[in-house]
Amino acid sequence: MDSKIKQINEMIEHLIGDTTVPKNIRKVLTEANGRLKGAEEPIVKASAAIYLIESISDDINMPAHARTQIWGIISALEGLKNQ
Repeated sequence: MDSKIKQINEMIEHLIGDTTVPKNIRKVLTEANGRLKGAEEPIVKASAAIYLIESISDDINMPAHARTQIWGIISALEGLKNQ
């Protein structure tokens, strides 16, 4: 479980470091990444991160490649919730 969270953290950090992604989206991703690193149960961390990331998933300013990566992150987080 921890290795999957670490992989998701790395995916999020990759997007945070992408300067083509708007600042407001990177801010939400940073917050979601912080929630994943918290001390709560993995299901709670995943749910909180999904809630944050879904709020930006339809942002019209998001580049297409970032949107695809966001969907991948949400999918991975959903997988964590279902374990």
